Amino acid sequence: MCDYLETALSRHGFEVVACGRPARALELLDAESFDVLLTDLNMPGMSGNALCAEVLARGHQLPVVVLTAFGSQASAYAAIRAGAYDFLTKPIEAEALALVLRRAHERRRLQLQVAELERARAARSGFGRLLGESPAMQRLFGLLERVSATESSVLICGETGSGKELAARAVHEWGPRRDAAFVAINCAALPEGLLESELFGHLEGAFSGATRARAGLILEAHGGTLFLDEVGDMPLSLQARLLRVLQDGKVRPVGSDKERSVDVRLLAATHRDLEAAVEDGRFREDLYFRLNVIRVDLPPLRARGGDAVQLAEAFLAELCEERGRPPLHLAPDAARALLSYDWPGNVRELRNCVERAFALCAGEQIRKGDLPPKLAAIEETEEREVLHLTPFGNDPDLLPTLEELERRYAEHVMRVVGGNKTLAAKVLGLDRRTLYRKLERWRLAEPAADDDG
Repeated sequence: MCDYLETALSRHGFEVVACGRPARALELLDAESFDVLLTDLNMPGMSGNALCAEVLARGHQLPVVVLTAFGSQASAYAAIRAGAYDFLTKPIEAEALALVLRRAHERRRLQLQVAELERARAARSGFGRLLGESPAMQRLFGLLERVSATESSVLICGETGSGKELAARAVHEWGPRRDAAFVAINCAALPEGLLESELFGHLEGAFSGATRARAGLILEAHGGTLFLDEVGDMPLSLQARLLRVLQDGKVRPVGSDKERSVDVRLLAATHRDLEAAVEDGRFREDLYFRLNVIRVDLPPLRARGGDAVQLAEAFLAELCEERGRPPLHLAPDAARALLSYDWPGNVRELRNCVERAFALCAGEQIRKGDLPPKLAAIEETEEREVLHLTPFGNDPDLLPTLEELERRYAEHVMRVVGGNKTLAAKVLGLDRRTLYRKLERWRLAEPAADDDG
């Protein structure tokens, strides 16, 4: 039957790969890409329904068509419940089977097209768990998407708290190794001896306290991605061992004289200037070039315009959902305070600030008084500088009009939020239509198409 179907479907233009065992089919699906799976219902070792369920459980989204010589309504229901696209009874004409397979193939094509559109849509406001609508983040998302499609090593650079691990996870999750392991370790968090054991593994008795053997994180990441956070803090002795892994694809556990082959994609991150560390002899130049195949620089939060407000709203929504609390939002005065602060601790500091405000807020909005005092103080200073209110002076002819003060402040807010009118309206405490009309009157923006919609 298998040979007959292979011949008949090949005549109808299909490229057919036939195999006689379900286990072999699963091996092929894990190794290659297919558009449709055609399987018999009754097979030794595994039924067609069980095969269908296993295919879906492994994350393969291709449609499965089940054939049987003993068709019944119950069998059909069971196949559909297992995830089958269609259930056909033998004997079946080759033309009819070809028609079903073409429909299944078309469904697969449309699913892939929709998935690609979803990926493109998601990239506009975020990439993985990274969020941001500022021009700096939009450029970053485009770079990360291109980087994800490669197998190259990536060096992610950015200030503490800027989201380096989130960027690394996004590269992995959008990349060709997305179905394999993502293994992360912070090189600055462990002393040299423990870091060596964690990375390279060890044999039982290799050192005091090694009561059992351990494979090590490099081997655990085999086939997937290894993320070395704060790689600039790795001791020189371990840098040499890591370089050997990257050059030869071999790893030798502590206490062993045998090497094991390993295949990993390496992503590394640092907040340090590695070029300066190379010049000072604190970081190996050959390892630096191995890591720095593609460099990704994360912008600090202070360079991301209005993203602080978008991120704060996202953190609030997450906290409300986790703790069963009605939705909370930022009041305009709180949003202005967030935009005025420099965020030396970046997104990590912002999250802590939002969690504090969430805990202290007793109303339906996060107000400026719920934020740390340093934010409110900086915001007031910034407003005075922007509006040139210090001092007003006593000459009536030199005092600005209220309209002029409003225009200056709106211009400042628009600049801070990168021209995002929706966000600017929130910060200013206006509805969008009112803001659009004012911007048009002040000639700060083109007339909005939906002013009257």
